[in-house]
Amino acid sequence: MATENTRGLARMMMAPSVGLLLIWMIVPLAMTLWFSFQNYNLLNPANVSFAGLFNYRYFYTDPAFFQSLWNTLLIVGGVLLVTVVGGIAVALLLDQPIFGQGLVRIMVISPFFVMPPVAALVWKNMIMHPGYGVLADINRTLGLTPVDWFAQYPLVSIIIIVAWQWLPFATLILLTALQSMDAEQKEAAEMDGANALNQFVYLTLPHLARAITVVILIQTIFLLGVYAEILVTTNGGPGYASTNLAFLIYRTALLGYDVGGASAGGIIAVVLANVVAFFLMRAVGKNLDR
Repeated sequence: MATENTRGLARMMMAPSVGLLLIWMIVPLAMTLWFSFQNYNLLNPANVSFAGLFNYRYFYTDPAFFQSLWNTLLIVGGVLLVTVVGGIAVALLLDQPIFGQGLVRIMVISPFFVMPPVAALVWKNMIMHPGYGVLADINRTLGLTPVDWFAQYPLVSIIIIVAWQWLPFATLILLTALQSMDAEQKEAAEMDGANALNQFVYLTLPHLARAITVVILIQTIFLLGVYAEILVTTNGGPGYASTNLAFLIYRTALLGYDVGGASAGGIIAVVLANVVAFFLMRAVGKNLDR
């Protein structure tokens, strides 16, 4: 009886927070859903009418939609590839006893705390600028022609910038997993004659499987909404070459003033994000059950 009373009291104490969280989530989602069925343009806000599925059909048949969807998948996949592979490599290096290890770890992790617009400006004006960027100076020193990254390779440039920001996060998670590895397993593998490659493939990599899955899950959820880096550097161009789904919704709402169409795009993006999150959560659950 006492246990039931305790549980009831706990639910009562949690109810305000849960209710506030639901309101915080459901009200904006419900408004977005309502606007997605309306003809609502910011240039004529007084003229609002029911549109049915027109906004969804319009957004779905927009030539930029599939291009932005493909770009979104390329950004997510490219950043995950760089951060997971690079994170494992950097974590292995930081796991070694080196001079000034604490300072090195802080320097490696620091890019994660740089705001996305600031990071994009640094890469755009100081590193990738074809006139006076660091990469342009290196090319000229080697006798090569400087590359206009954001004009010639816009999507690759976005992937590099975002991966640079998220690499410290992956490194931190993977380094924590590495430090939890039993040293006796390494010693036993060395005594059995296993070389460094075999130790990595059969010992280290399986131990990092859960951490890698967590990195992929968390990063994917955030990478689906990459926006600031695109706005600051390429503005979605040239054309739609670097436009992802989040930036297409922004362009539809605030540049095209079409709230109804942008809301339909937002609902589509929410559905896609939940589908991706569902499969990733299942993958995490299977990994954690092993």
